[in-house]
Amino acid sequence: MDYMKMNIEKPVNYISGGRFVTNDPWKHGKRTIDSYEMIIGVNDILYIEQDDIKYEVKPGEVLFILPDSSHRGYKICSKHVSFYWFHFVTDEIATGKKLNDTTVLKIRTNPETSRSIKDIYFPVYTQLVAAERLTILANQLLDVDNSNYYTRMSMNYLMTSLLIELSEQTFVHSSKRETLISENDININQILEWTRINAFDGISVSDIADRFNYNKDYLSRYFKKKTGKTLQSYIHELRISKAKDLLVGTRQNIQVIAQRIGIEDEKYFMRLFRKYEKITPTEYRKAFVKTHLNRK
Repeated sequence: MDYMKMNIEKPVNYISGGRFVTNDPWKHGKRTIDSYEMIIGVNDILYIEQDDIKYEVKPGEVLFILPDSSHRGYKICSKHVSFYWFHFVTDEIATGKKLNDTTVLKIRTNPETSRSIKDIYFPVYTQLVAAERLTILANQLLDVDNSNYYTRMSMNYLMTSLLIELSEQTFVHSSKRETLISENDININQILEWTRINAFDGISVSDIADRFNYNKDYLSRYFKKKTGKTLQSYIHELRISKAKDLLVGTRQNIQVIAQRIGIEDEKYFMRLFRKYEKITPTEYRKAFVKTHLNRK
């Protein structure tokens, strides 16, 4: 599958958007535009052709119309067809990129990566797994667009958030597209996602093994073989990464932070933090504050 790669250090420029509805059978006209168009299927099927490729955009599917790309309806849609459409421009997108298994797995097993990611990936055409999340953002964007804000930058950031959410679903649910595993393998994607969501609830490797009906030792060996790290270290890294955010972003004491990331023993948390960061949580907090205050 080809992907679009976009740098998100600055937002896209939002142009316009809306939700298309019709009371009569309808066919998309032929045209070429100089912006990107993001289409999100809501009801029934949109029949649209882009550069001689025919698409049937169903509810919960997303299609991007590319700049200077000839597109048209190739079949009459029913009177029930409905979809969101958003036009935006940016110089930060490169098309025809490949997203290989190694890249996906590396990003998903390294919590610290999220602090430095400046590029997102999303397919030209894809089926959503959590369409309601994009629908919420789409409605929010349209509401702001119709509210006559004094600055249009709000729409630029909301449009960018819509693209980031699509990229997140692309990464998180890559197992749905069978990019990393075969049918006979343990579903590493599901384990990664379940662990990421539940890491702060005090889960253990045994809990994960029980959840997915595997022997704990076998699952640990398989996880390390696939990712290069143990399942326990992955849990620790998720917790330490969150702890660093809380140390910098809140004034909560060490005991509360430890509990928030799923560790009841404050002293154990401090030992674990020192093991991964080479300094104590308090030293980390002080070092960050000092660095922040001294920055010009």
